[in-house]
Amino acid sequence: MSNDDSFQQQAEEFRQRYNKIKDEIGKVIVGHDDIVHGVLTCMMIGGHCLLEGAPGLGKTLLVSTLAKVLSLEGNRIQFTPDLMPADILGTNMVAETPDGKRSFVFQKGPIFTQICLADEINRATPKTQSAMLETMQEGTVTVGGETHVLKKPFFVLATQNPIEQEGTYPLPEAQLDRFLFKLIVGYSNREELSEILERTTKGFSAEVDPIMDGEEIIKWQKLVREVILADHLRDYIVRLTIATHPQGPHATDITNQYLRWGASPRGAQAIALAAKVRALLEGRFNVSFEDIRGVYLPAMRHRVVLNFEAQAESIDADQVLLEILDSVKEKVDA
Repeated sequence: MSNDDSFQQQAEEFRQRYNKIKDEIGKVIVGHDDIVHGVLTCMMIGGHCLLEGAPGLGKTLLVSTLAKVLSLEGNRIQFTPDLMPADILGTNMVAETPDGKRSFVFQKGPIFTQICLADEINRATPKTQSAMLETMQEGTVTVGGETHVLKKPFFVLATQNPIEQEGTYPLPEAQLDRFLFKLIVGYSNREELSEILERTTKGFSAEVDPIMDGEEIIKWQKLVREVILADHLRDYIVRLTIATHPQGPHATDITNQYLRWGASPRGAQAIALAAKVRALLEGRFNVSFEDIRGVYLPAMRHRVVLNFEAQAESIDADQVLLEILDSVKEKVDA
């Protein structure tokens, strides 16, 4: 068997396993296909996901269902203004040994899991939010000078409510940048809402089966990184990223008008990796322009900072990014 045949076979297997997970989640979650797809994309890359939407749209249910389908350990942390870093990471506690001596023993916090649901993450203070930075970037927890390694795979799925702003603390840019995707959870349509009522008001209880485990997820994460990203496509991602930098040599007119800060290199990395997942799902082992355009918004919308003029005119990040996407050419003359 040639390498091409082997790659094609692996891509097909990946697509089948991925769709099987989506189908299993569909037993519980009605609609929101793009949200489920976005979360699974983050999983297959090893990135974290931020879900933004009004209460009661199924964000928490999605996470708990995902943990069951993927046979992973899951913990939920409800973020509140009085939550402290130790409530997340854990703390050293004094314990007495059988011979009467006392010593410090590390009591692990709820972050020691594989899927961590950070519910309403923007309700905690910046000090508490910062406790998540090391875990999200390095997969480790350092307490009292000692570093503890988290079990892999490790994902943070955070939710935030965009409606109630009183008693909330906007996530700092450094933390937002550590989320691979930011997904906007919208309302269900007429048919979906009817199906939700049918399921939830008649005593219906869906049971999901475990489809995948952590070892298989790590295997697919390695495969994703082997997908080919040609030089001209990598350059397209680079140009899309630097086009968000205000007053830069490649900035577009709308960039200079409405953006205060542009995307970091993590934005380009997120686009490249997510595009590779999309290519595999299409049965290809190489990234296309369409793959890049398809993942551009969720990978970038939380990495740009709007200026006062944009806020005054009620311009959101998606509007600016879509105009940048339209203005940046796929290919440039040599």
